[in-house]
Amino acid sequence: KEMKDAIVFVAGLTLCSGFAYAQSDTEKEVTQTILESNTYTNQNLKGRADDYSSKGALEFWSSGGLLQEISPGGRPDDFDAINVTAKNIRVTALVEGQAAVAHYYSEGSLKPKGAPAVGHYLTRVTQVFVKEAGKWRIRSSHWSAVAAGSGTTQTTQATQ
Repeated sequence: KEMKDAIVFVAGLTLCSGFAYAQSDTEKEVTQTILESNTYTNQNLKGRADDYSSKGALEFWSSGGLLQEISPGGRPDDFDAINVTAKNIRVTALVEGQAAVAHYYSEGSLKPKGAPAVGHYLTRVTQVFVKEAGKWRIRSSHWSAVAAGSGTTQTTQATQ
């Protein structure tokens, strides 16, 4: 009986420790921003124009290539089909309420307009977010394909 009680107690502590982590407001808000953006793109077959900072952003794409300079209006992504999910989102607040870094996986399938379909899109994502006019905006992104998946087939262009 004592052994059983000890096992139940340890299992309970282990389970509860998973709930002990409390996210800051920044972590919650950035996570929600990522999920909402992902949902918008899947439903509308294009990215949201207001996802990016008013100063634009710098990105490395999962297709490889050189550093991309993104205008404040965002990337001109249009899809014939897309079903991608953001998974295991972890956000680190750099300055609470002002700046944060998000790490997550992006997985699914997609068919960019004018490009071949990617049946098993699987990338690691690191993004830097800044808060502008009360909303979280992307300032920098790095997308890198996971070995078991594919990145996009987007054409990369050199920037200065």
